Amino acid sequence: MPLHVPPAPAPALRSVLAALGSPTAVHEAHTPSLRALQGPVTAELPLPVHVLDRLDGSGRPAGGRPPRTRLTGWRFLIRSGDRFVAAADTRLTPDGWAFSHFFEGPYVAATERALRQAESLGKGYQPRLLSVPELYMLTLWLHGAVGADASAGLPAAADLLVPLAPAPPGIAAFRPHPVSELLPVLTHRLTRSAPPVPPPVAAPAA
Repeated sequence: MPLHVPPAPAPALRSVLAALGSPTAVHEAHTPSLRALQGPVTAELPLPVHVLDRLDGSGRPAGGRPPRTRLTGWRFLIRSGDRFVAAADTRLTPDGWAFSHFFEGPYVAATERALRQAESLGKGYQPRLLSVPELYMLTLWLHGAVGADASAGLPAAADLLVPLAPAPPGIAAFRPHPVSELLPVLTHRLTRSAPPVPPPVAAPAA
């Protein structure tokens, strides 16, 4: 079943296309494969990039609030011929969506592989990316509400998270996990990696 890829904000797409058409932007990018291309390239498969807030031991962020995500950008895969060679990130500025940077590396191929895998699951999903910076982890977030606003929303228990390679040790890349199963694992790891909270300093005696 095809995925329901959400439409990206028009200014975000325009900013990426402008960067692709700029020899300076392409030349300054740390993407040898992109700089070496001679033929036309296209920006495809826009994915909203969300960040998972740090969780405490109860599976909730500080203050006891439910887990939540923040939209930090939109990512486009850059196609040349029959393959994706790089990706482009955009970010929200006071003036609207703007091009951020090009990059290449394992996450480009891993994203393409996970998207192809998701199409064979037999159910419609809205694809997103969910980042867990503290664990250096990126997942393909398959959201069940295909018509939802891609810039908002929480991971539902029945949504799937597909860790991209390279995944953290002990977490299998490309294995779909229901949010209800993977989130406690991430919570435990985030709790273990959190620095200890120093004890309060007593006020000096008067």
